[in-house]
Amino acid sequence: QVQLVESGGGLVQAGDSLRLSCVASGRGFSTYPMGWFRQAPGKEREFVAGINWRGESTSYGDSVKGRFTISKDNTKNTLYLQINSMMSEDTTVYYCGARQSFYVGAAVRDCAYEWWGRGTQVTVSS
Repeated sequence: QVQLVESGGGLVQAGDSLRLSCVASGRGFSTYPMGWFRQAPGKEREFVAGINWRGESTSYGDSVKGRFTISKDNTKNTLYLQINSMMSEDTTVYYCGARQSFYVGAAVRDCAYEWWGRGTQVTVSS
């Protein structure tokens, strides 16, 4: 069983940067591919970024390419999402998810993830 806890959200100005963290408890973090998603009220969960279990291969949603960077520190059981040049459209709740360890890479569909955190709210003021 894996428990994920996101943090780092808050209120920022447009153009600012923010780093979200997702700390995992339980064993096996280093073997899990992981991803970041975001979900606005009334909308489907949107894939933001994914990373393979070793932290070497990354992928991004089209809407965030060039501004978001995902990373994974297996020594700290922590997943990160660096967000630069923030825009009002980035305002929403961000979730981290982990896949089962028998997968190698991340996935763009949220149904491919086994465990989820409760999310962290990010609000960008213009």
